[in-house]
Amino acid sequence: MPTVAIIGRPNVGKSTLFNRLVGQRLALVDDRPGVTRDRREGEANLAGLEFRLIDTAGLEDAEAGSLSERMQGQTGTAIDAADLIFFVIDARAGILPADGTFAEQVRRSGKPVILLANKAEGNAGMAGAYDSFSLGLGDPVPISAEHGEGLGGLVEALEPFFAGDEAGREPGEKPLKVAIVGRPNAGKSTLVNTMIGSDRLLTGPEAGITRDTISLDWRWRDHAIRLFDTAGLRKRARVEDKLEKLSVADALRAIRFAEVVIVLLDATIPFEKQDLSIVDLIESEGRALVIGLNKWDLVADKPGLLKELRIEAGRLLPQVRGAAVVPVSGLAGEGIDKLMAAVVAAAEVWNRRVSTAKMNGWLEEALAAHAPPAVSGRRIKIRYMTQVKARPPHFALFGNQLDALPKSYTRYLVNGIRETFDLPGVPIRLSMRTGKNPFEGKKKVWD
Repeated sequence: MPTVAIIGRPNVGKSTLFNRLVGQRLALVDDRPGVTRDRREGEANLAGLEFRLIDTAGLEDAEAGSLSERMQGQTGTAIDAADLIFFVIDARAGILPADGTFAEQVRRSGKPVILLANKAEGNAGMAGAYDSFSLGLGDPVPISAEHGEGLGGLVEALEPFFAGDEAGREPGEKPLKVAIVGRPNAGKSTLVNTMIGSDRLLTGPEAGITRDTISLDWRWRDHAIRLFDTAGLRKRARVEDKLEKLSVADALRAIRFAEVVIVLLDATIPFEKQDLSIVDLIESEGRALVIGLNKWDLVADKPGLLKELRIEAGRLLPQVRGAAVVPVSGLAGEGIDKLMAAVVAAAEVWNRRVSTAKMNGWLEEALAAHAPPAVSGRRIKIRYMTQVKARPPHFALFGNQLDALPKSYTRYLVNGIRETFDLPGVPIRLSMRTGKNPFEGKKKVWD
């Protein structure tokens, strides 16, 4: 598919346009300028024209070595990768000096450009649209990304670039969705950059650089992987800024749609309370889990530390007992193969099914070794068990009075299932199915 980059100064509506064209609220949108930092990509389909769309940070003057300069570097990379550029202006504000400066930068790239005069709903911005002729980027296309107006004109401007393009394409291999989450400054973006072999994501010593959840397609050995880099997750009580709340919501959405989640811990301060809360969230969402101990190069000289941390993980995280704990260094590029091998293995476990015959053979032995307790003088009767679904493994237990089964006994069963059928590091669901009493609610009749 052709690649289209959306370029323009801050707050002209680039992310709103991106969301409109990909048909989802993928990019964070707010009234304040400078919300977008990393490049965000998505697939757009406009009247049958399919293309890959890149949302970028707003172009603005930046000091050398600053975060803004690194953001501009990401935008420059998007321009280089694009086959076509959408140059967006704010039609209501008119042409500002910055628009002229950056229009010159786009012209120097030599890439074809479509000039979009955004915020022109109800002809309110037509004066600004006419002023944009001065940029030398061709005829402006008046649109309103927020209200969906003017998209017909955008289709007409796009069609010449799709002449001869084949309408269909072969469906590709379904990628394994892997989200990377953790506290701020755990090194998530640095690790992703090392994985894919390029400085695709903004990194730096500042905590909280990542705002949007960025998805990247990657291939590890013979596996298609879709990586999701997410914003750092802090304690809920500390999240007050509106943008951070949006970033956190974006990260939580990535966890819900992932198959495997890598929780990246800082090896110098592992298993903080927030780390445990993040694992609880992943378990409640039913995702497979792999724990990455990042910055391992800073503690690698401590003998026995890895064994100690694996024991600690088993003690603190019994709900995902057996989850792989892998030391990595995103900066040094160490341990990535072992981390991805653990991810692929976790995905296999997450999709695993156990036959009903094997399940009930095990259940018979488990009941003989430790029978369920009696309730009000009557013993709880467990008849059989079966797996009702995978992703994560979910089992149904059939019998009488199962609602009175104590939590300690259900833990006994879950731990037995995990160990016997080799299901480490994934949540295990257990549902109780009690048969209805045929005499319930009927009056007794005495002879």
